[in-house]
Amino acid sequence: MRFVCTACGKEYPPDTRLWRCECGGYFVLKDAPAFREGMAPRREPSLWRYREALPPVEQPITLGEGLTPLVDARWRGRDVLFKLEYLAPTGSFKDRGTTVLVSFLAGLGVDEVVEDSSGNAGASLAAYAARAGIKARIFVPAYASPAKKAQIAVYGAELVEVEGPRENAARAVQKAAAKGAYYASHYHNPLIIEGMKTMAYEIWEQLEGRVPDNVVAPVGHGTLLLGLYRGFGELVEAGLARKIPRLFGVQSQNCAPLAAAFESGAQEVRELPARRTVAEGISIVKPLRGSEILRAVRGTGGRIVAVPEEGILPAREELARLGFYVEPTSAVPLAGLELLGLGPGEVTVGPLTGSGLKG
Repeated sequence: MRFVCTACGKEYPPDTRLWRCECGGYFVLKDAPAFREGMAPRREPSLWRYREALPPVEQPITLGEGLTPLVDARWRGRDVLFKLEYLAPTGSFKDRGTTVLVSFLAGLGVDEVVEDSSGNAGASLAAYAARAGIKARIFVPAYASPAKKAQIAVYGAELVEVEGPRENAARAVQKAAAKGAYYASHYHNPLIIEGMKTMAYEIWEQLEGRVPDNVVAPVGHGTLLLGLYRGFGELVEAGLARKIPRLFGVQSQNCAPLAAAFESGAQEVRELPARRTVAEGISIVKPLRGSEILRAVRGTGGRIVAVPEEGILPAREELARLGFYVEPTSAVPLAGLELLGLGPGEVTVGPLTGSGLKG
């Protein structure tokens, strides 16, 4: 297993303390473990039941993440299966990637991590770092949800609020990383995607060895979509599934660089001016892995669309009336489901990514 630079092709061992290549390119993972035919999931009640398909660690740092329910519901005249990721230990799907990353870092003897986050990833890292006895410092936009900032702090992490747009927090954390702390980035570090792919395994198991026709998710940095693409792809390679589901990403029109690139046919994502959105979890003006996301979505026959900002909170309220209490970001895909051209009778899964208790 190696880290490989997408820009120059240089390879690094996975225990490197660099968060990107010396040339400035970002890393992907090469020769990582994968799900294979004959692999029997363990009885362990967490995503570590798939331990053989995950990067090797000395001891998992776990809070029981994964194995979230898959619940059927009726949404605006269509049958949908909701994957209740907001029931994760810290209230969001981010725990899938964090448990893999922190478990790996604990095995390396890392004693301090830094991260930039609008909330969920920072809260997740703060919790798992606390579990592992690792010091954490989280840089967040000052405008982030007070509930999310309080959650980060309560785990004992140092909370650093940064004024201005989301990108300012990223710049601040990179300066901190230059001074020696490990940058445990939820979008730079490819180990995060290895944790995300377990959602695909679970959906396959919960559908009794089948995969859905479609998966619809909010998309910002896109690690969830890339993880689903990886996980379902491994099942196909193992001969356990016929095809990867169509992957659909949904953004707010107030911040929709991926949707703009998809609709224009571009291969790369261009940074676009953005306005504030209630879907702060996907307010990313230029996703690091944008070209990968576009290839994955196009390769499965999916789409990336943007929905009007004014439709997000009503969709959240509508979900609550069905018994699902989520944060605004989680409601974005449901606000735009009718835009995707899904066929009648198709099986569609929608991950509900974050708890409404986060504000």
